[in-house]
Amino acid sequence: MSLDDAPNLRDFSDRLREEASEEPSLEVPQGEPKSKTQIIAIYGKGGIGKSFTLANLSHMMAEQGKRVLLIGCDPKSDTTSLLFGGKACPTIIETSTRKKLAGEEVAIGDVCFKRGGVFAMELGGPEVGRGCGGRGIIHGFELLEKLGFHDWDFDYVLLDFLGDVVCGGFGLPIARDMAQKVILVASNDLQSLYVANNVCSAVEYFRKLGGNVGVAGLVVNKDDHSGEAQAFAKVAGIPVLASIPQDDDLRKKSANYQIVGTAASEWGSLFAALGDAVAVAPPVRPTPVDQDGLLALFDGSETGAGVTLEPATDADMRGKYYAPKPSLEVVYDDA
Repeated sequence: MSLDDAPNLRDFSDRLREEASEEPSLEVPQGEPKSKTQIIAIYGKGGIGKSFTLANLSHMMAEQGKRVLLIGCDPKSDTTSLLFGGKACPTIIETSTRKKLAGEEVAIGDVCFKRGGVFAMELGGPEVGRGCGGRGIIHGFELLEKLGFHDWDFDYVLLDFLGDVVCGGFGLPIARDMAQKVILVASNDLQSLYVANNVCSAVEYFRKLGGNVGVAGLVVNKDDHSGEAQAFAKVAGIPVLASIPQDDDLRKKSANYQIVGTAASEWGSLFAALGDAVAVAPPVRPTPVDQDGLLALFDGSETGAGVTLEPATDADMRGKYYAPKPSLEVVYDDA
């Protein structure tokens, strides 16, 4: 990059700041994705059931005749475990490291596997304490590009992202317009809805900067019919794509790595309907709420309503070491 390019970069940066400071227009362009492949990023709190939802959704989509690629972008590398009957899928990160040490190149067959018509892979991440998970995701997508990612022929590419973190590599699909739309997975609990709201905030932030990614909707998992997730979706202005019930049969089948997203299962129609909804749901601009608005969705007795913030004092902080200091303030007697 030459110095002559610097003024253009400054102009672009100024323009982004101006756009970010403006109130967003409610008239958001909506319609079919421009490219044939729909790339969809799925976000949710860790342990909320993203992998369960995605494995069954991708399997059902494949049964419906769609070409589906499922990519696990969670450092736990558990997205594909249900799809492959509990077997661990070699990750792109670890395979790349091993191949590089041997002076070899990574091939498709080293990292991509298939079952029931679904093609699946795991990006993986660094060992604990040995690197940044977000950076590992960025490195993983760089390797995918070398393998020809942009030339692959799929109807859907589903990306499973950890929603607890929306910075760095975890926010990649939103920040870089890698996906056309985002799907949220949550339940009727405060923490999972906090994460869903946080992702909505990230989507809105990058829309203000000129991004195009929107939220297609919310999947309510382990739905106990208490209604908080549905209430959040209404406030955030996003549709509920499916409600997966809190059911012991589903729990047992998931724990035993059994696919229920198939026409042969009693749950097949639920995932078939979800697949149809995902296909046509447009990316909309969400309306994230503040912390008080999120708490208001729940019964006050469960969230500590009525608690007030009591400011701490210097004496509180110093405890037994506290000693009043003479003030230098001049106090004038009333004239």
